[in-house]
Amino acid sequence: MEAKKIRSTFIEFFQSKQHQYVPSSPIVVKNDPTLMFTNAGMNQFKDAFLGNEIAKYSRVANSQKCLRVSGKHNDLEEVGVDTYHHTMFEMLGNWSFGDYFKKEAIEWAWELLTEVYQLPKDRLYVSVFQGDEGDKLEKDVEAAELWSKIVPEDRIILGSKKDNFWEMGDTGPCGPCSEIHVDLRSEAEIAKVPGRDLVNNDHPQVIEIWNLVFMQFNRLADGSLKELPAKHVDTGMGFERLVRAIQFKSSNYDTDLFTPFLDAIAKKSGKTYGLEEQTDIAFRVIVDHIRAISFTIADGQIPSNNKAGYVIRRILRRAVRYGYTFLGLQQPFLFELAPLIATYFGDIFPEVRQQQEFIAKVIMEEEASFLRTLDHGLKMLESIKSELNSKNEKVITGKTAFELYDTFGFPLDLTSLIARENGFSVDEKGFAEEMEKQKTRSRAASEQETGDWVLVNEDTGVEFIGYDFTEAYSQIIKHRTITDKKGDRYQLVLDRTPFYAESGGQAGDTGWLISDSEKIRVIDTKKENDLIVHFVEKLPAHPEVRFSSEVDREKRQLTMNNHSATHLLQSALKEVLGDHIQQRGSLVNENLLRFDFSHFGKMSEDEIAKVEEIVNAKVRENIELQEQRNVPIEEAKKMGATALFGEKYGDFVRVITFQKDFSVELCGGTHVPFTSQIGLFKITSEGSISAGVRRIEAITAKAAANYLREQENLVKEIQDLLKNPKDVKKAIESLLQERNDLRKEIETLHLEKSSGVKNELLKQFIEKDGINTLIAQVELPNAESLKKLAYELKNEVANAFVILAAKIEDKPQVAVILEDALVVSKGLNAGQIVRELAKEIQGGGGGQPFFATAGGKDLAGLEKVVAKAKEMFL
Repeated sequence: MEAKKIRSTFIEFFQSKQHQYVPSSPIVVKNDPTLMFTNAGMNQFKDAFLGNEIAKYSRVANSQKCLRVSGKHNDLEEVGVDTYHHTMFEMLGNWSFGDYFKKEAIEWAWELLTEVYQLPKDRLYVSVFQGDEGDKLEKDVEAAELWSKIVPEDRIILGSKKDNFWEMGDTGPCGPCSEIHVDLRSEAEIAKVPGRDLVNNDHPQVIEIWNLVFMQFNRLADGSLKELPAKHVDTGMGFERLVRAIQFKSSNYDTDLFTPFLDAIAKKSGKTYGLEEQTDIAFRVIVDHIRAISFTIADGQIPSNNKAGYVIRRILRRAVRYGYTFLGLQQPFLFELAPLIATYFGDIFPEVRQQQEFIAKVIMEEEASFLRTLDHGLKMLESIKSELNSKNEKVITGKTAFELYDTFGFPLDLTSLIARENGFSVDEKGFAEEMEKQKTRSRAASEQETGDWVLVNEDTGVEFIGYDFTEAYSQIIKHRTITDKKGDRYQLVLDRTPFYAESGGQAGDTGWLISDSEKIRVIDTKKENDLIVHFVEKLPAHPEVRFSSEVDREKRQLTMNNHSATHLLQSALKEVLGDHIQQRGSLVNENLLRFDFSHFGKMSEDEIAKVEEIVNAKVRENIELQEQRNVPIEEAKKMGATALFGEKYGDFVRVITFQKDFSVELCGGTHVPFTSQIGLFKITSEGSISAGVRRIEAITAKAAANYLREQENLVKEIQDLLKNPKDVKKAIESLLQERNDLRKEIETLHLEKSSGVKNELLKQFIEKDGINTLIAQVELPNAESLKKLAYELKNEVANAFVILAAKIEDKPQVAVILEDALVVSKGLNAGQIVRELAKEIQGGGGGQPFFATAGGKDLAGLEKVVAKAKEMFL
């Protein structure tokens, strides 16, 4: 049975059991501070488990795209090394929300596996929770008795809390689980060791394929368990493992989910999969990672240096370096797999087909960038090896390896590999210690403690009325305390609220909660999953009373202006640049609008002007807002409504229209009733933020008018300075020409002076421990001369380490420059050094590890800089 048929059979089976099929939610998580990525099929149903909403359907089934590369579920380093872990994978699941429980879940799982998929019963084992003294939980007798009616007792295994008690996180819904394992070994191996002895022992051929979780409890912040008011079922079956079991393969990668990709890499590299272990690992890493990369980009997450973007960049770079090192792929190659992703997954996940070209272009640019980094790192390693050879040493220190990783992005495994090939080794324990130090610093900076919710009034659900009202009478349902390095903060949930929660790029509302005795400032409003949470400066003294909830109307109004202008902007961009334009992110608040969109070229001034012209024309037309709520999603699609990739939409959506043949979008934000309220639209900047993504920033209404007024005043001031010439442009051009001529003369004089200074300094280098050091005080005409002199000295002297204390236009400056290799081999860092020396001139500065500068206030301190530097380094 082919993989596509296996997937559709699962869905059809549970549809026959009255389950509603629900499409996969995006792999990139929004409105959930506890997750970066969807890491389990149940993520999109968290609110139903938490009791924040009533489930739309009591029975659900789907195939959810998941990513496990961070936090509690982190399989990244195992991916490729074994044959059954993955970064991106599909999780087949069936759910019951207060409907059926253990009996049906167990019986249907067995029916599907053995009667529909026809897996051999004598190859299957099941596990049940054995209980836990710490949590005062008994054995799951109910599950054990149900299984005993289906399978022999010797195929039922008792599991510990680690293996058979599933938890969403440190807090939240949880419960005992029952796993189903399959033994895929040969008959000869089975005869030697029974499968039950290998369950949960990391045997590559005895693997878990399905986990049936019975949600019975809620884990509180103090660690205690509380019974849930309704019991739920949450199951998860790894699709890749299921396909492997049904196709009876020894590896997930031998199934038709991966073989087309392996064949493509074999053709590209000229290598054959299945001949050599290290090469095979590289094949598996690449064909696994291309799925994770493609799906996350399709859902709106571009590789970057921050948070989720950094995780994707790290996955991409891991794939590139395996191809580079073991398959000889030293040019971009991953992007060529994007069409295969579209072919094999486009039916169930249409977003990868719709964005195939964009995905490929982003990947290609990321690959090219990292290959340049690899090349630089290899040159650094050559310098390190030369340094070690000169000392007759054979170990690259952990600190050196970590600095290569941290400063230049060079991975440890590649450093270790190259070291071994050249007769060296790496102190990996020392590297791990340096990495742990960094993690400790990071944890300390982000550590947060979240208290349990304190119930104040009966929880009958939350009603949002902010589309129609900016005031309401509300009662607090519950509150909790959040503690981090900034101290205590407080969160409230109201029974009905006019406050818009940050979502879809629009900033959350601020305002006040007012009772007869106090006025509480609401400083922000956010969503946690689908729960509207209000952030306040202090807890009310009497939280049980009724409050008047009042939104800051001025801020709301300015935000609406910018949000509606964003809709007009997107349509104008499509009209000017083409239909390929897709939103890739946005920010809308009271001050500005920011719109990120897919486009691979810089916009010309004419294109920017044309977009502005279109938007302002629509503003002047005074187009009336057409807002339609609870529109069936299929009907909205027929209307041509623009949807955002990576956004999860329900069965019913809100459609915002400003002229049906111009701007029709799915949107949950707040908007102006007429476009004339926007007043004026002005683009203030346009530029690139990552591969294939441009960003426009713009302002509207009063901010735009003020901006134009400032520009007009600036022109008038320039005219006054130029004595009101008839042709201002010609007058400025004449001044510029005169300035350029004078600058060339000055530069010639500076060069003559700097050349004389450089020749004198070249005589003053002192050699110590293989480093040529120069510490000197100089007088130069400008900062550029100082930088130029520093680089020339470095380029003319081997292993140079230069510290210059300079008097420039009667102000003190310090420059530190050193050979790149000394950063790693000697642990020197120009930025750290210059900051220490700058204290002597009452200043500060910084820069890169190999070049940094600082300025200060105390000119007399330059002599102290020289003295201190000599004391430190000579």
